[in-house]
Amino acid sequence: MSIFGILVVFTIVWWVIFFAALPFGARRPDTVEPGHDPGAPSNPMLWRKALATTAIAVVLVGGAWLLDHEGWVDFRGLIYGEAAS
Repeated sequence: MSIFGILVVFTIVWWVIFFAALPFGARRPDTVEPGHDPGAPSNPMLWRKALATTAIAVVLVGGAWLLDHEGWVDFRGLIYGEAAS
């Protein structure tokens, strides 16, 4: 797999995990100031979620790359239904 392909897969995996992680730990504020959305979290912890998302995405994409690189799983064969050369 090319580096461009790995970066594309990493980016897609990162965003999917990030959007899935957004609701975790989100708490509504006790008092809502005028003009603010009452459903907006008081402390969204975006940096913490981005860091955790990056770690999870590195493990998942790195593991998939290792499985493909070592020949333990043939992803091209799974996708295209034939043995890849």
